[in-house]
Amino acid sequence: MSKKQKTIKSEISLSGVGLHTGNTVSMTFKPAPVNHGFAFVRVDLEGNPTIEANADYVVNTQRGTNLEKKGVQIQTSEHVLAAAVGLDIDNLIIEIDASEPPIMDGSSKFFVEALEKAGIEEQDAEIEEYVVKEIISYKDEVSGSEIILMPSDEYQVTTMVDFGTKILGTQNATLDKMSDFKNEIADARTFSFLHEIEMLLENDLIKGGDLNNAIVYVDKELSDATMQKLKKAFKKDDISVKPNGILDNLNLHWANEAARHKLLDVIGDLALVGTRIRGKVIANKPGHLVNTMFAKKLAKLIKIEKRNNVPQYDLNQTPLMDIHQIMDILPHRPPFLLVDRILELSDKHVIGMKNVTMNESFFVGHFPGAPVMPGVLQVEAMAQCGGILVLSTVPDPENYLTYFMKMDKVKFKQKVLPGDTLIFKAELITPIRRGICHMQAYAYANGKLVAEAELMAQISKIK
Repeated sequence: MSKKQKTIKSEISLSGVGLHTGNTVSMTFKPAPVNHGFAFVRVDLEGNPTIEANADYVVNTQRGTNLEKKGVQIQTSEHVLAAAVGLDIDNLIIEIDASEPPIMDGSSKFFVEALEKAGIEEQDAEIEEYVVKEIISYKDEVSGSEIILMPSDEYQVTTMVDFGTKILGTQNATLDKMSDFKNEIADARTFSFLHEIEMLLENDLIKGGDLNNAIVYVDKELSDATMQKLKKAFKKDDISVKPNGILDNLNLHWANEAARHKLLDVIGDLALVGTRIRGKVIANKPGHLVNTMFAKKLAKLIKIEKRNNVPQYDLNQTPLMDIHQIMDILPHRPPFLLVDRILELSDKHVIGMKNVTMNESFFVGHFPGAPVMPGVLQVEAMAQCGGILVLSTVPDPENYLTYFMKMDKVKFKQKVLPGDTLIFKAELITPIRRGICHMQAYAYANGKLVAEAELMAQISKIK
């Protein structure tokens, strides 16, 4: 059963303090059109530059997942993105007047509340979902952190946290259904160890922190000097350590809140893949580095799979068009008619096929004793398939001829041999205008991509 994309119904704003800058930040969520995805817009900069939530833009993961595009940065993007994914949102514009979203309480809670208040609505387009068919993994050999993605009926995440400290110990967290994100994960706050807080304070890198937006685990003896620094930084008259090893003025929501927050981070970081995931993520000692490296690997695999996505058809079924119907539309004739059937046709795409036999005339000379279908004829066959697409837009296709205007980015991946069945797929890159068809075309055989090209053709009426 197909699912529809979602965005929010109306815009909504919230403000808070940036964790690292200490400055007040205003952020506005706005509805976005279908297939837009998530994108940050820096309204404080000239031209309001946009930084899409894309793994390729990750430049730093030391204190959060930081993105940069053409010199424009977004810091600590993960909590906002996790809220959007956790609420099943696909398209969202995030306007912000600083480089980092407000830290709020260190979780996704306030972002979830704002998005829900804005309202969530379905859009008139189906979601794009990557269905995991085999195990995909990435391991950071230095840290031992590892992420594994395996087949599952829905998006699930499990995190296993072990920092090698007695105070935190080993923790696990699991989210079996994304619909449970709001109640089970969204409130999990970020955490840090005392030695990390000291380093950040000494380097003036944490100006917006207080004891309400980060759980601080005390993993070393708290000296008087450190105590004074913390009092000043957090604007507190007194600071102490609770029996459970965390600084006071804060109660844990769950005993495994650290593992739940790491799960939140995984969801936010994997949003940078740009595609919904149907599979189970198991993250062992996750961190922003391993999360985003895995996101980059997965995005690349998805891109390759899309390109190699062979259309699946039962060739024993009656085709949409047989050879006679094709000849009623195309002016080509044997031996230069290179499409045998049309399997699918819409106003934006066409799928056709050709049975390649040893009787093809070109095999006589290409090559004697080693028959291979010429690459130029593969391109011609794809173009003829596209010709069906453009000629189907006129009421009298028999009165038109099709002419090549341009071919670009032509690549041949595999040899095409006698006995192969070629499947062609052509999709419009831009709408057909004035009889000009600009399309991306693919040819497949034996379950593999054999050729691809950007093609442009024009139909012209026979005088």
